[in-house]
Amino acid sequence: MSKFNRRDFIKISGTATAGVALTPALSSGIGQIFQNEKKLTDDQLTKTPTICEVCFWNCAGWTYTDPDNKIIKVVGNDKDPHSNGRLCPRGTGGLGMYYDENRLKKPLVRVEENGVQSFKEVSWDEAFDVIVDNMKAIDEKYGKESIALFYHGKTGPHFKHMMQYWGSDTNAKPASAQCLITREAGYIATYGTGLASPEPTDINNTECLVLIGNHFGENMHNGHVQEISKLIDRKGTIITVDPRFSTAAAHSTHWLPIKPSTDLALLLAWTNVIINENLYDKEYVARYTYGFDELKAHVQKYTPEWAQTVTTIPAGDIYKTARVMANAAPKVIIHPGRHTAWYGDDTQRTRAMAILNAILGSWGRKGGFYFPENIKLPNHPHPPLPKPKWSWRDISQGKHKLAFAGITNEIVDCALPEYDGPYKIKGMFFVATNPLQAIPKEDTIKKAIQNQDFVLAVDTMPSEITGYADVVLPEATFLERLDDIRVSQNKSPNVALRYPAVKPKYDSKPGWWIARELGIRLGLHDYYHWEEFEEYLDWQLKQIGTSISELKEVGVKHFDRKTPMYLNENEEYWFNTNTGKIELVSTDFQEWGYDPLPVYKAHDEAPAGYLRLIYGRLPMHTFGRTLNNPNLNDLKNEPKLWVNPKVAKIYYLENNQEVWLQNPEGKVSSFPIKVRITERIRHDSVFMPHGFGNKGRIKVDGKILEMSRAYGRGISDAELLHNIKIDPETGGTGMRNSFVTILTENPHTKAVES
Repeated sequence: MSKFNRRDFIKISGTATAGVALTPALSSGIGQIFQNEKKLTDDQLTKTPTICEVCFWNCAGWTYTDPDNKIIKVVGNDKDPHSNGRLCPRGTGGLGMYYDENRLKKPLVRVEENGVQSFKEVSWDEAFDVIVDNMKAIDEKYGKESIALFYHGKTGPHFKHMMQYWGSDTNAKPASAQCLITREAGYIATYGTGLASPEPTDINNTECLVLIGNHFGENMHNGHVQEISKLIDRKGTIITVDPRFSTAAAHSTHWLPIKPSTDLALLLAWTNVIINENLYDKEYVARYTYGFDELKAHVQKYTPEWAQTVTTIPAGDIYKTARVMANAAPKVIIHPGRHTAWYGDDTQRTRAMAILNAILGSWGRKGGFYFPENIKLPNHPHPPLPKPKWSWRDISQGKHKLAFAGITNEIVDCALPEYDGPYKIKGMFFVATNPLQAIPKEDTIKKAIQNQDFVLAVDTMPSEITGYADVVLPEATFLERLDDIRVSQNKSPNVALRYPAVKPKYDSKPGWWIARELGIRLGLHDYYHWEEFEEYLDWQLKQIGTSISELKEVGVKHFDRKTPMYLNENEEYWFNTNTGKIELVSTDFQEWGYDPLPVYKAHDEAPAGYLRLIYGRLPMHTFGRTLNNPNLNDLKNEPKLWVNPKVAKIYYLENNQEVWLQNPEGKVSSFPIKVRITERIRHDSVFMPHGFGNKGRIKVDGKILEMSRAYGRGISDAELLHNIKIDPETGGTGMRNSFVTILTENPHTKAVES
């Protein structure tokens, strides 16, 4: 297959220019599909266990189908600690993914006729032939390692394993570098263990919950949101630190509207108060921690009065909230958060949160953090994996000693035409992830993709990456496929099953099948001794005393705990650190040349005329992956830009006025966004939800394929991110140092006129 110049194809993809009309959102909600159906009771329906994949929380539930094999509804499973039998709006609306008529329906291969590029529908055999031929060509010229896998969700591991069987361990999840890697590293350095998911926070028993950088209620961590709701009902204390008056802030006892990028200053000031006023748990600290005296000396300069000048939070409020936490201890939680890569010092910021939990005595205590347990499923026997000449470890761990997964941006750097190092990337596989919105910076991603010999996209929907791929494979939605057993850490270990409720629509296929078929065609038969994935899962489950047939009946199965849930304070406890203690001073960091205690360092300020760009979630959407879902699109089909009234006055803005954003490098948003003028955002920042501004539009056999409800609606923050700060310990990509100015006239019209 020849290598195309994808710059020709970008014209089809539809970047905004003057005169581009937005496709109107379709009005058919899923409720209308069944409005004329005869009402059926649950006993007339078939129920199948499922695991929602609309977000990472992976709630277990039941899918109900009618006698005609139509999906009627999805509900929570009462046995599931992720959902407690209740799904959030995303979960109940998830069946919209199945019915979405814009879905990818057949395999697509890029073609060129008379200099014009488009896609044509092909059979699976034809698509596999193209993929295998290109994989072998890259292997022969550069080596197997030169094909990089970028993945997300339950489908990703199927491809990760296939690539490892073949001989490439060059892979990365955007969610690692942007979400969990800094948090996990900070907690491992402190306690000798990470947090994983769901986070083992004992919210049901806490008296004080501190949310710094969290916006629960907008970010639907289902189980935790339910527990927080109960905390509100029983009038527990919630302290929310957020430059926005978020949903969580609206239900909080204390709201601290912090200046963005100064969280670490506040955390150190809280630590100063708790230590200097002798509010820390002295017995706990003496028994379980290492380095307290050094910590005490270290935080002396971080007074609330100093922090006020940095954070703009009054010193009195810092004193007051520190005392509130201490009064509730040990039933207090400084919640670790999830999307934690923000400013480039995020391992140290999460370390400061972990340290604060430690001196309050909340780790391993009721109402603080419990010790979770999970079940370990055995791997099916297979031959040893081939040893690649190099992998993501060689790319990332040499720079960042705490990197425990591939760093997306560093692998992308190896794909650029100017890269002249030993780890050259010449093929990219994107599985259930859209790099144009998931990986900063957009222009760099495009440049790297243009430099590839081959690009594969596997997804359910035509997002931006499909416009850059050589082959596009349509994956079945989570309601139509089997995936790995969900192994959940919790207060009781449990496993849950996702089983297909219906056959895949159109010519889509489950991810396990696609990965296995590719593996077989690459000669990897010895790694696949099973024909159907159900055989593999049933074998795994029987090793732990259950089976597919049992899980099809119950959906979720719990097992007995084998260890205590909390510390036994009459016994010594060995933490998995060098000292065997909770390390307030990190001996690993000391050895590796990193700050052993968190040090506050000032971050970039906005240039004159610019505002800090803050992005986040909406409760009904999981970024771009749900925007075209007809159920969830009906709830919210366009974003708003939160602007403080002081800023609105300067720009002469009105509510619902359309504006464009521009960053200091001159990059302008492709599409406009409507303004929401509100006191709920600081004057030095603007906020918008992530995932909008979709530009995915491709031509297939002469017809346009796009996400018709999502195309062109709002602004993609990924276009505007520019000042990325890399966390030195982990390689986490801090994306909250980007700034924008507001344009009130269409810059694309002006560009055309000029």
